[in-house]
Amino acid sequence: MTQTCATNNEAETEALGGRIARQSTGLSAIALSGELGAGKTALVRGLVRAMGSADAVTSPTYAIVNEYRAERKICHFDLYRLPGGDALWEIGWDDYLASGALCVAEWSSVAPELFPPDTLWVDIKKTGDETRSIVLRWPEGVGPC
Repeated sequence: MTQTCATNNEAETEALGGRIARQSTGLSAIALSGELGAGKTALVRGLVRAMGSADAVTSPTYAIVNEYRAERKICHFDLYRLPGGDALWEIGWDDYLASGALCVAEWSSVAPELFPPDTLWVDIKKTGDETRSIVLRWPEGVGPC
């Protein structure tokens, strides 16, 4: 199922992340795409907070992955600097998925073939300075928020 949402500012993008969190029990992964500054990390921040974590949420650009303690462990990846799917395997992508953690990846277009069938695909487009159009493609049996 495809769902399109509009947000008017960063707070609304975070709130959408919170709504996604409430539907995340049937998901192994969330694949995020959108240009630099589109709001990917803001959406993840809302998701992490809604899942009960007080951890600071930042883009894992240099660390590649940040882990957050929440009601369900969240592993937040930034694939921007990875050369492709092989590099994702090398950092243990399959182990993270097998652990039961919710794997959330920014710049998912680096290796779309490595995401499992129960992935929520999220595409964020800037429509103005603060406004966004966010398309959610839910896997069968999960969503919408």
